[in-house]
Amino acid sequence: MTRVRRPRALAELFLPWTIAALMLTLAWFTFQLQPAVSPPVAVRQAPPSQSPATMPRPAVPAAPAAAQTPATVLMDADVVELRRRNLPIPVAGVLATSLVPTFHEARGGGSREHEALDILAPRGTPAVAVEESRVEKLFTSERGGLTVYLYDPSGKYCYYYAHLDRYADDLKEGDVVPRGHIVGYVGTTGNAPPETPHLHFAVFKLGPEKHWWEGTPIDPYAIWR
Repeated sequence: MTRVRRPRALAELFLPWTIAALMLTLAWFTFQLQPAVSPPVAVRQAPPSQSPATMPRPAVPAAPAAAQTPATVLMDADVVELRRRNLPIPVAGVLATSLVPTFHEARGGGSREHEALDILAPRGTPAVAVEESRVEKLFTSERGGLTVYLYDPSGKYCYYYAHLDRYADDLKEGDVVPRGHIVGYVGTTGNAPPETPHLHFAVFKLGPEKHWWEGTPIDPYAIWR
């Protein structure tokens, strides 16, 4: 007698294969729907002789020229004070626009700075007091030639005149001279070039001892420019 296979038995036989086929189909569709993945970005490695800490860094842009600090800081308290006094140029007839900064120029074979303002003028041009001042010292030196040291009324600043051709006839130590008073005449005494008469004009802030031969130099160019 022939045995008939029941439908349920046939279904149980093919069920595992059907499930496997469905899973493979689902996996294939899932793979197709995945977005494209970018290839990994290569990470720059430091060469053996260069640790990560010493690798070249991106250049930092330089500060704009307007933000750079000038050699002479015009907002220095002493310069502001002297500018407030409206001091005249110490050589008669010379305008502020004709001045050239010489404070930081090398002198003495480059071993020191000039620390003064050279004001060119014809020999014999009057050199005048920039404000009411006391004549502290008339002195002749090897480098400065005929020189005058004037103290301002407060005794805080000293005005130094050098390379004078001669002193004013009425000038003597201890005198108090008014603003604009002639103290001497432009020349080339001392170590000034004989063919270049000029006034070597310096300003310095006196120390507590008020010595005429020492102090903190201030750039005169900053006072007028």
